[in-house]
Amino acid sequence: MELISNNLPIVFAALMAVSILAYVILDGYDLGVGMLMVQGDRSERDRMIATIGPFWDANETWLVLGIGLLLVAFPAAHGLILTELYLPVALMLLGLTLRGVAFEFRVKAQARYQNAWDGAFIGGSLLAALMQGYMLGRYIMGFQTGLWQEIFALAAGFGLAAAYTFVGSTWLIAKTEGALQERAVRWARASLILTLAGMIAVSIATPLVSPRIFDRWFSFPNIIGLAAIPLMTGALFLALWIFLRRMPRADHSLDLVPFLGAMALFTLGFLGLAYSFYPYIVPERLTIRAAASATESLWIILLGAVFVLPFIAGYTAFSYYVFRGKARELRYD
Repeated sequence: MELISNNLPIVFAALMAVSILAYVILDGYDLGVGMLMVQGDRSERDRMIATIGPFWDANETWLVLGIGLLLVAFPAAHGLILTELYLPVALMLLGLTLRGVAFEFRVKAQARYQNAWDGAFIGGSLLAALMQGYMLGRYIMGFQTGLWQEIFALAAGFGLAAAYTFVGSTWLIAKTEGALQERAVRWARASLILTLAGMIAVSIATPLVSPRIFDRWFSFPNIIGLAAIPLMTGALFLALWIFLRRMPRADHSLDLVPFLGAMALFTLGFLGLAYSFYPYIVPERLTIRAAASATESLWIILLGAVFVLPFIAGYTAFSYYVFRGKARELRYD
């Protein structure tokens, strides 16, 4: 018990990391689909909405869980991070709210307003994605202020939006067929290149920001042991590019493979960032242990998390099982 008590901050940091990674992958694809709707006509937009309709609300649960864990388990870090990111967080929430309203109104409004509500859904998706990427850029820069730091944060915003369109297009490959699936394959090829550029930029910038991070990656023998992460990432990019050039397949037997590859790609990138910043929860300013709540509080929170997490994971898995396969015609009757 003493061993667990001493490592409760690490346990909660891991739970928070899993929640954020789940959100980035799951809500990332439906944000990507939302942005890709700008390329579709009315019938294609309906089919694209049908692919995310059963899941998108549940996907956002992981964001609530991650922020909730940050608040109750690491209140000092929560206050510091939210103070630095108050405006982009507010804009992200505005984008998510706009998506939620537009999702309901796009089919209930009069015909002459439906395109406007589709535009609101697309705009809300883009705003949320850009703000999440901007916040990631600010975080990587250690919340430093300056022209180059701001430029990097803005570039990170567009990079993450491109990554979301990539995972969104792979989701459409898995859930659609026919002409829309063929277009999704083309979108995936284009956005894969942009995703690669974004990950390279982050990989270069992260060690340059901090001498500590640079030493963790490039000192001997770390550089040998950690080489597997960039090598696996590069191999995965190449495999996805080759695979997408051979899609779509007539039998649809491997339609889910690009989406699984995108999940693996996001996971590798996340692991690289997690390794870079550990043991800090606020880069170079606040460690995980220093930011954690009292041990007694963490025990109480852990009991709640042990109860809640299986339910969240369970209904998420159940919904994906029930609505497996290709999306069909969108109906509201």
